[in-house]
Amino acid sequence: MRKLKDFITNFFKQYRHIWILSYFAIYLVWFNYLEKMVTTHFHVIHVPIDDYIPFCEYFVIPYIMWFGYVAWGITYTALHNKNDFYRLCGFLFTGMTIFLIVSTLYPNGQYLRPYYFSHHNLCTTLCEWLYSTDTPTNLFPSIHVYNSLGIHFAVMKSEELKDKKTVRILSFILCTSIIMATMFIKQHSVFDVSTAFILAFVMYNLVYVRNWSKLPQSSAGHLKDKKRLPQV
Repeated sequence: MRKLKDFITNFFKQYRHIWILSYFAIYLVWFNYLEKMVTTHFHVIHVPIDDYIPFCEYFVIPYIMWFGYVAWGITYTALHNKNDFYRLCGFLFTGMTIFLIVSTLYPNGQYLRPYYFSHHNLCTTLCEWLYSTDTPTNLFPSIHVYNSLGIHFAVMKSEELKDKKTVRILSFILCTSIIMATMFIKQHSVFDVSTAFILAFVMYNLVYVRNWSKLPQSSAGHLKDKKRLPQV
């Protein structure tokens, strides 16, 4: 028992920077409030190109994989590089907060989902489950798209992953698949995707280009190398 207690104590001493993940508690409370409040009276999101994108239930697989993709990205940076972790959280949390503010001030939703499925399989069953748990409201900018881009940016900027070509390629494939999935399973309009790209472009320049790229190279590195870590 003492060894377990010492392990937990040492873990939180070494990785005390993960406290900022408490932001998710604020996000989830706010988001759930919007999901309950925005149900019927909202501004409809729709652009003509939406009507030309066919429904394809198989894209529900990468759509659901988004949860694991984001969790992996946050966990990996938290355990391997504190500066990468701060960059990623700054990117994600800023965009997620903007999304909440937009949804609060401009309630929005869509009517893109199919009314019924002409055939049934595992993927349509997953879509039915998804539709029943996630309302077609609070859509833009698409957090699925925005956070996917954020994780991929973190992968591409990671010193630990710069020589891991397979990981970088797989990240690109999954990121692209998730973005496509938002439209092909009719969870989002092209408008939601486009606004997510615009916001991601702005935040990429703020987080990775203008400010954070000016950090001393010596401040980056593996968390195991304590001498290279900035003090908190």
